[in-house]
Amino acid sequence: MSNIILETVGLHKIYNGKSAERVEVLRGVDFKIERGGIYYILGHSGSGKSTLLHLLGGLDRPTQGDILFEGKRISEWNAKELDAFRAKKVGFVFQFYYMLPELTLLENVTLPSMIAAKSGGRRKALELLERVGLSHRLHHRPSQMSGGEQQRAAIARALVNAPEVVLCDEPTGNLDETNAENIYNVIESLSRDEQQTFAIVTHEESFVKGKPNVYRLAGGHIKKEYFSET
Repeated sequence: MSNIILETVGLHKIYNGKSAERVEVLRGVDFKIERGGIYYILGHSGSGKSTLLHLLGGLDRPTQGDILFEGKRISEWNAKELDAFRAKKVGFVFQFYYMLPELTLLENVTLPSMIAAKSGGRRKALELLERVGLSHRLHHRPSQMSGGEQQRAAIARALVNAPEVVLCDEPTGNLDETNAENIYNVIESLSRDEQQTFAIVTHEESFVKGKPNVYRLAGGHIKKEYFSET
């Protein structure tokens, strides 16, 4: 049985801009993600990192090429099938936390399990919030929490339904260096202990240097990044 959980084959994405201008963001991306790994995708602003992540998560459709989840072409699925895929198989962590201000931390993290009508969500949320060091903040609202705390909460929320893949879009983009390092440590710990698969897009080269599975997206193509020792 293949250990590949997500794969793109010849992936293209073209946007039609103003005055019929065509912007080709992805130009034939071939990329494989193995189960249980952490994959870092580097690239500057506008390189197509977020576009690739959205395609992997079924939030957008490719112009050309295939996206396969466990060997099945999600690029051919209808809206209902994609909704089920996102609800059960994929967790999302965005640069902005998207916490509902009227809900407590615990309620925010439990919410995805309630939407999916999945039992045991509150218990799982409590476990995850303890893992990310927020068990003392359960009844606080987002306005009472720091950016680093809200981002750790967003990671817990993404994991509450036990997705097979977690997609992170610049998860440390709004954090200082100390909080950013803490977020990466949390992700690595959860991947190791919970056997989660992570794909993380970032421009923070300093945090991924020397790690395995680092790729660079540039000019619409992706390639493995090899850092020099100097």
